[in-house]
Amino acid sequence: MCRLLGYAAALPMTFDRALGATELAEFVDLARVHCDGWGRASVANPGLEPDVVTSQLSAQLDPNFLAHNSSAPGRAGMLHLRWATDGLAVQPENTHPFLADGIAFAHNGSVDRHALEGLLEPELLAGVAGTTDSELYFALVRQYRRRSADLADAVLSAVRRIRAAAPIQSLNALVIDGRQLVAVHASSNSTLSAEDQELCRTMDLPAEHHSAYFRMRMRRTDHAVHIGSTGFGRSGWDPLPLDCVLAVDLVDLTVVTRSLPGSDGEATRGRGAA
Repeated sequence: MCRLLGYAAALPMTFDRALGATELAEFVDLARVHCDGWGRASVANPGLEPDVVTSQLSAQLDPNFLAHNSSAPGRAGMLHLRWATDGLAVQPENTHPFLADGIAFAHNGSVDRHALEGLLEPELLAGVAGTTDSELYFALVRQYRRRSADLADAVLSAVRRIRAAAPIQSLNALVIDGRQLVAVHASSNSTLSAEDQELCRTMDLPAEHHSAYFRMRMRRTDHAVHIGSTGFGRSGWDPLPLDCVLAVDLVDLTVVTRSLPGSDGEATRGRGAA
């Protein structure tokens, strides 16, 4: 299980400027539980491929975390705090965001590996380096991306396929390339286990961290669109629609939201900050 945070901005900026030092500190505080590594992806300007930095250290304990996220401004970026699923190793190959084919990908959830393996073409399955279900999910996104020039279309196709095979799994994710920041909010049937909820309570984390762990939110400011998990930041955040794929254009910050099969609502389009 993990925490996700992303932004797309009208001008290049660092994470601490895009989110503000206080909210970034609140996000990092969640590494008290999500302590199995962290990763960052950033896009310097539209059209360029993401740059990724990862660490197996807790974001709270890694002396390089703040330096990496207060430098190298970009037009878009995402942060991931990892809470390793039981039995999955804390090692470089398992640390999000994953990067391949000009796409960076980070996931919050757990999906049956066998279900995912059965959806992948042999070449992509053979290229999986780690042991996480998340990397298999990413491979399926890339499989569909080979058939579509649009990242959001590829993500939507992959999520639909997985939902058909594993309907109760959390597929929450952030995905980024040189053109779009894409958020998946597909976890309406997912909950933390009782054991994990109790651990969150003992750590004195915000109540929503265990009552709405798999919910995702969005916020617009004068200069950016923010997307994140729960448990940090209270001002200006609105819940994303359940069971949707949302795409932010990195050039003009236009936001398009598309519903997944079985959910209510049609695609909506809006403008972000100019």
